[in-house]
Amino acid sequence: MAEHAPYEELVRQFSAFGAVKREMRRIMPADCHSGSAAVLALLGRHGDMRMSKLAELLAVDMSVTSRHVAHVAERGWIERSPDPADKRSRILHLTPAGEAQLDELFRRTTQLLAERLADWSDDDVVRLAQLMGRLRDSFGDCRATTPAPEQTTRTPAST
Repeated sequence: MAEHAPYEELVRQFSAFGAVKREMRRIMPADCHSGSAAVLALLGRHGDMRMSKLAELLAVDMSVTSRHVAHVAERGWIERSPDPADKRSRILHLTPAGEAQLDELFRRTTQLLAERLADWSDDDVVRLAQLMGRLRDSFGDCRATTPAPEQTTRTPAST
């Protein structure tokens, strides 16, 4: 059973990581919850896309995606336009206001991380990012085999 000890410690660390995520959510603007931040971050990273692709990337149901999209559209952060290939579908596009909001989200999360990790060396921060990327890669695209959760907790720092 000793061979499981490092994994048991990982489980404890993942459980405690909720405090980090809560702190990151606290610094977000009041009108930009984590679902909205995830929509903006994915559009910023991947460019224009259909709602179905966004739902897939968010790993949430289409109804949850629709609520997130409606929220960001009401604030003028995205535009929904007809898909030229299929008029029933909509293409989502970041507006200049959405790009500004995304920039602000990244500024806030970057500032928080810089403050909290000020006593870390640059090498440690780079190594953490590498290990987190490797961990994510080890799980592959688990959306294909895992039922979609009802909500997303991604933030710009975690998308």
